Amino acid sequence: MAAHSRRLAQAEVENVRSLIRSVGIRATPARIAVLQELRAATSPVAHAELSVRLVPRGFDKATVFRNLNDLADSGLVLRTELGDHVWRFEALDPEQPGAARHPHFICTTCGTVQCLEPMEFTGVPRKRTGSIGRVTEILLKGECSDCTGD
Repeated sequence: MAAHSRRLAQAEVENVRSLIRSVGIRATPARIAVLQELRAATSPVAHAELSVRLVPRGFDKATVFRNLNDLADSGLVLRTELGDHVWRFEALDPEQPGAARHPHFICTTCGTVQCLEPMEFTGVPRKRTGSIGRVTEILLKGECSDCTGD
């Protein structure tokens, strides 16, 4: 069982290494670790959260931040600010480039962030929405079910 887990982990490292190289940047240990953590995350991750996981593995906070931005600049990671002045990062799926932008929900009580499925607003006539241009990001704020007790 342990050998199987090691093979899966090594295959993931090779996959991440190939992804990084495919965009023309070096696949350093720090970049591999950052991208692996983001790919395993279920919602956008702030630099501080990622640093908590990676500093004990030998990467300093500045290295983590620099590599987050390098990966975002290369197109492998989406960098987004959800109205609270904190940059959050999430891995992009190279198999689904159109799925990069999707709505998020942020709880105004506890601060948790959740990714939402793409949605379409039909209550506003297209004529009115066409005058504002193209919507690239949707952010919903409210209280999550944990905070409301629902």
